[in-house]
Amino acid sequence: MTRPIVGIIGNSYLINDQYPAHAGGKKNSAAVAHVSGCMPLLIPSDPELVQVGELLEACSGFVLTGGRPNVHPEEYGEEWTEAHGAADRARDAVALPLVRACVERGQPLMGLCRGFQEVNVALGGTLHPEVRDLPGRMNHRMPPDGTLEEKFALRHRVTFTRGGPFHDLMGAEAVMTNTLHGQAINRPGATVVIDGWADDGTPEALFVRDAPGFTLSVQWHPEYNAANDPVSRPLFEAFGNAVRDWARAGAARRMTA
Repeated sequence: MTRPIVGIIGNSYLINDQYPAHAGGKKNSAAVAHVSGCMPLLIPSDPELVQVGELLEACSGFVLTGGRPNVHPEEYGEEWTEAHGAADRARDAVALPLVRACVERGQPLMGLCRGFQEVNVALGGTLHPEVRDLPGRMNHRMPPDGTLEEKFALRHRVTFTRGGPFHDLMGAEAVMTNTLHGQAINRPGATVVIDGWADDGTPEALFVRDAPGFTLSVQWHPEYNAANDPVSRPLFEAFGNAVRDWARAGAARRMTA
């Protein structure tokens, strides 16, 4: 059986700090292929190259990945400052309307790190430019030194709402996750439900209220060691199941048209 296609929203990148490229982490693709059981397709996140309507027809689901550039604060009604860091307006122009369209259609999407923040902003929420500067918050950024394994190590606990979708999916009220982000959700969008928090109160898991499709999104990076991590694997498996359901429903609609 042909695997359904999952579009992976990539990032702008410079090869050797000179040649413009679009890039996506191999671990995102591996998680989609090996754990979700879908075919990964890297999307060049530039509105001059792709249109949201085309993406919705070409792909059965979407993963919005992490990335160093942040959502531009103008997208949530604030002026840019140095604290907001680098932005990627081209990705904003693709990812934010894509989120809104997927939520409306019930098409599966999963936001990871920056993607988690994109879901919130797309639905009217705001972000803190630097969470570690807030009173009582820990430093959630990537450790500057160490091996890749050390940087992606499980560093803090996330506690879910009892009886919520993440609790049901994980079979646990609290899990350990990695953390590699500077910004964080400030005010949730009107339909955004925060369903998991770090011990310092930082939002870590969300879903969209009354959305007809899969919208579970997380602030951490579950793609790292996704096949073996007991928290990451069920998330990518559930996403893959939702994508297959969407693809089958679409095939059935085409056959009866």
